[in-house]
Amino acid sequence: MPDPRFFRRAGPFSLKELAERSGATVAVDGSGDRQFYDVAPLSQAGEGDVSFLDNRKYLEEFLTSRAGAIVVNPDLASRAPTSACLLLSDQPYMAYAHIAKCFYPNTDSSPGIAETALIDKSAKVGENCMIGAGVVIGPKAQIGTKVSIGPNVTIDTAVEIGSGTTIGANASLSHCIIGENCQIHPGVRIGTRGFGFATTATGHIDVPQLGRVIIGNHVEIGANSTVDRGAGPDTVIGDGCRIDNLVQIGHNVHLGRHCVIVSQVGIAGSTVLEDFVVVAAQAGIAGHLTIGAGTMIGAQSGVMADLEPKTKVIGSPAVPVKQFFRQVAALAKMVRKE
Repeated sequence: MPDPRFFRRAGPFSLKELAERSGATVAVDGSGDRQFYDVAPLSQAGEGDVSFLDNRKYLEEFLTSRAGAIVVNPDLASRAPTSACLLLSDQPYMAYAHIAKCFYPNTDSSPGIAETALIDKSAKVGENCMIGAGVVIGPKAQIGTKVSIGPNVTIDTAVEIGSGTTIGANASLSHCIIGENCQIHPGVRIGTRGFGFATTATGHIDVPQLGRVIIGNHVEIGANSTVDRGAGPDTVIGDGCRIDNLVQIGHNVHLGRHCVIVSQVGIAGSTVLEDFVVVAAQAGIAGHLTIGAGTMIGAQSGVMADLEPKTKVIGSPAVPVKQFFRQVAALAKMVRKE
C-alpha cells in the first residue's frame, strides 16, 4: 500500500466518478454511488480499494481478490468475485492509470525560490515556479510558469524550459530547448557535447559540436540518462517519448513521437527512430540508421541495419523474431546431437 509519508492521497471517490474519469463502464446499475478510498494490488486490496486485472498471469489472484472494485476486461467479468463491483474496460491498465491518478494526483511543490539559488539577472523565471536549494540558472535562460527545479540543478546559458516541466535534483541542462509538461529525472545530462572527433596519425582532434537538443512536450527522461547535443543538426526528442533510466542518446539522433526507450539502451549518432518505436533494455543501435515507425526491438539486440516500419527484431545482430527463435531451436538441436 502507498506509504502516506511519501504519497498524499485524495478522495474518496464514487464508483460512478471513477468510471467517468477512466472511461470505464460500471457493470451493475445501482453500485455507482459506492465510495472508494484507495488503490491496491489484487492480493492486498480490501473492500474500500480499487484494483485491476490486465495480465492473465494474475488470474488466480483476481478470482480470490477481496477488492471492493476491480477494473477488468468484459470477457472476464463472469469470473469476477461476487463481492467486487466491476469497472469494465477494453484497456484495464489504462483505465486503472486514470483511477490511480485520481487518488494520487501530481502534487506541485509550493512555489518559491530557495535562498541559496543563484539566478542570473538576465534570466527570466515564470510565475509559480519552485526553485530548490543550490540551483544555478545562467544568463538569458527562460523558465516557463509552474516549473519545478530540484536541488543543485544547473541550467546553462540561454536554455529554455516550457511551462509545467519538472527537473529532478542534480540534473544539468545546456544547449537545449525543453517543451511543456516534461519530466526530467534526477541526474539527467542534456546538451553535453557529442562524441565527435577526427582521428589522425598523431591522435584525435575534437570536432566542435554546434547543434542543440530539442525536446518536445510531455517527454519523460529517466534518472542518469544522457542526451548529447547535435554536431550541427540538432538532436531531437519528439512529443510524448518515454526514456527510461541509464539511456545514452548520441548526437544528431532524432526520435519521433511517442517512442519508448528502456533502460541501458544506447543509440549512436545520426540515427532516426520514427514514431512509436519501442526499444527494450540493453539494446544497442548503430549510427546513421533509420528505424521505421512502430518497430519493436528486443532486449540486448544489436541493430546494425535499417529496419522497415513495424518490424519486430531480436538478437545480435538483430534479425526478425521468428528467424531468431528458429536459429535458437536449430542450435539447441545441434547441441543435443553431440
